[in-house]
Amino acid sequence: MKNIFLFIFIFITLTSCQKSVSEFHITGTVEGIRSGTVYLQKFNNKRFYVIDSALVQEGQFTFSHDLELPEIYGLTLDTNKNSYMVFLDENPIRISLDSARYYSQTRVEGSDLQDLYLEYRKNPEIAIDSFISENPASLVSAYVLYRYYSYRLTPKELENHIALLDEKLHQTQYVKTLEKLIPTLEEVTVGRKAPDFTGRGPDGEEIIFSDHVGDGYLFLNFWASWCGPCRRNNPSVVDTYQKYKDKGLQVFGVSLDKDEDRWIRAIENDQLSWPHISDLAMWDSKVAELYGVRVIPSNFLIDPEGIIVAQNLRGEDLEHALNEILN
Repeated sequence: MKNIFLFIFIFITLTSCQKSVSEFHITGTVEGIRSGTVYLQKFNNKRFYVIDSALVQEGQFTFSHDLELPEIYGLTLDTNKNSYMVFLDENPIRISLDSARYYSQTRVEGSDLQDLYLEYRKNPEIAIDSFISENPASLVSAYVLYRYYSYRLTPKELENHIALLDEKLHQTQYVKTLEKLIPTLEEVTVGRKAPDFTGRGPDGEEIIFSDHVGDGYLFLNFWASWCGPCRRNNPSVVDTYQKYKDKGLQVFGVSLDKDEDRWIRAIENDQLSWPHISDLAMWDSKVAELYGVRVIPSNFLIDPEGIIVAQNLRGEDLEHALNEILN
């Protein structure tokens, strides 16, 4: 009998933490477009995946779909370009989708979560612990911590901030990702040995990372061809490499690309003359996961013994560090 009651308790506990799945209605208009297609997308690991589409007729569109709520979704007119991110809760919403660049003038009516997220984006200087404390049960708090602070906080700080969230949010993909990230970040802090990995190079050859460790200092650089800040940072990395390569500096590139041709063209166009690997999986990259990389560009400076001595050095900070080490 005790086992039966225990089973019932566990079942109720688990099901109470799950999102509800119900038919949801979205009505909307598209500014400046009379016909076309709007794609409804599900958000997962910083990417959007199409789950439905609707024709635009006379500038209007509708969706009726079984959705997990509350959750983050996206709307786009072109699956090869950016999406407009929208938080959906149990309330029916109306969207005026702006077809201009980045959907910058899009308006959403009916979503309390969307209103809270837009309020946060207008005031990003608010302390994250204060924001979570004011909205502990909101999906927005979990997402903001996941999106904007996973790469800013120490493992202990992440743990403390997660503790501020309502227990039901611990079942979301956002908090689960952060909880998994904590031990990873502890393994790649300064003073730890850099994890080894293998990957496929631009010519299809297998490259072992540890084969490049031991001959001077190694700058492990995470980037992607689609990442604007990465591409703008590449000339600085090239200049630094040219300046210090005769003093023992090496560079090793790990790309979070998804398109092989774009990746190879970016290597050639940016003149990145060092070893590169990519599994073409974007944010599902195994090497990015191994190093706890949640934003790019990111980097690790590794000494000849394979020990991490610095992280995320750029510009003058990188120059200063290399001057001290190599001169």
